[in-house]
Amino acid sequence: MEDILQMKDKNIVVMGVANKRSLAWGVARSLYKAGANIIFTYRKERSYTKLQKLLEEEAMQAEAVVQCDVNNDESIQEAFAKIGEQTGVIHGVCHSIAFAHAEDLKGDFIETSRDGFAFAQDTSAYSLVAVAKASRPYMTEGGSMIAMSYLGAERVVKGYNVMGVAKASLEAAVRYLAEDMGQHQVRVNAISAGAVRTLAAKGVPSFNEILNKIEETSPLRKNVTQEEVGDMTLAMMSHLSRGVTGEIVYVDSGYNILG
Repeated sequence: MEDILQMKDKNIVVMGVANKRSLAWGVARSLYKAGANIIFTYRKERSYTKLQKLLEEEAMQAEAVVQCDVNNDESIQEAFAKIGEQTGVIHGVCHSIAFAHAEDLKGDFIETSRDGFAFAQDTSAYSLVAVAKASRPYMTEGGSMIAMSYLGAERVVKGYNVMGVAKASLEAAVRYLAEDMGQHQVRVNAISAGAVRTLAAKGVPSFNEILNKIEETSPLRKNVTQEEVGDMTLAMMSHLSRGVTGEIVYVDSGYNILG
C-alpha cells in the first residue's frame, strides 16, 4: 500500500511526556506506529526515569532522549543543537507542555498573582515561540509543529483560570508562528483536545464534572481518548495535512460546537 502519511524515518521531537497518561505519550505512540523516529525531551531527572521505564514497557525505540527546560533559553538552544547534531534534520515538533501554580487554579481568576500569571504564560505559551526559534535552523526540509490547547482558551471553564489565558496566548502564538515559519515550509497548528485524565488535568478542580458533562452532551456522547488525540496529531503532522497551517483543530467529540 502507498505510504500516504509519509512519516517513515521522519525525525520528530516530542516534548512533555510526564507519564503514560500524557497526551504527548499518546502522540509518540501514534507517530512510532507510523514509522517515525522519536526524540524525547524531558525536564527533570524524575521524568527521565519515568520515560525510560515507559519506553521499556512498550518496547519503543527512542532516537534520543534529551534534557530541556523550557523556562530557560540556554537549555532550549542546547537541547535543539544536540538534537540537530544527532539527526541532521528535524521534521516535526510536538509541544505538549503547560504549567500553572496550583494556587492560581484554586480560587477565583481575579486572585491570580502577577508572578503566577507570568509563569503560566512563560511555560505554556512563550516556550512554543522559543522552541520554534531553536528548531527552525534544523527544519531544513520543511515540517510541522503541533501545540496542545484546550477549550478553556476561548471559553470560561470553571477552575481553568490562568491556564485558559495562557492557552489563548498559545493559540495566538500558533497563528503568528504559522506566518513566520511558513516561508520555511514549516506548518504550525494546535490540537484542542477534549478532557483526558492526565497529570495536568488533575490540577483542575472541576475536572470530573467536565468529563461527565462531555459524556452526556457532546455530539459523540463520549470523552476522547489519548489514542484519538495521538492519531489526529499524527494526521496533522503527516503529508495528508500539507496544506494546513495556523489552525486550531478540535479533538473533543464535537463538544466545542455546542451553544
